[in-house]
Amino acid sequence: MRKLLLLTTLLAFSICSFSQSNDKQWFGSVGLNAINSQGTQSPINGIGDWAINIPVSLAVEVGWTSGLSIEQAFTLNSFSEGDEIDGVELPEDYTYMSFDTHAKYYFGKHLFPSADWIDFYGNAGVGFFHIDNTNVSLNLGGGVLFWLNRRQTFGIRAQVIGKFALDHSDSGLDNNHYQTHIQAIFAL
Repeated sequence: MRKLLLLTTLLAFSICSFSQSNDKQWFGSVGLNAINSQGTQSPINGIGDWAINIPVSLAVEVGWTSGLSIEQAFTLNSFSEGDEIDGVELPEDYTYMSFDTHAKYYFGKHLFPSADWIDFYGNAGVGFFHIDNTNVSLNLGGGVLFWLNRRQTFGIRAQVIGKFALDHSDSGLDNNHYQTHIQAIFAL
């Protein structure tokens, strides 16, 4: 019940914050995601064991102030029978679903002031995800955005997000994990 209340509050805050910013720049993104849930601290350990079965990744982002934005993301993926999560072989197929809200800070202009085709960002936020049970996570990550036109209305981004489950000690499969994304981003 506590998790459902937290999710409802999170979604209500997201919708309210998005609806109050009609004059801000809006972006949508669609792409692929991969999940690394092997119980390791390395986001690239055992690349062949990542889940990439239904790799759908969708997001809406609104620029809040200069360099700062808020994003609401939805991802879907799955683990197949025989895949490993935290070193345990799965006896059946599992679907992965997550809803994440992130604050993002774009700092690429500080690193490369004259390069308007590339930008770097860090993000932090909270999420709600489900594999076998549900769990809430604190998320921390970053990425790079490559603009494909001068008006900065279409680009490609790559990001890695570490998701740290709040109930990780007794959550079973719904534990800490990394999620990697590659997405097309476009102005709305």
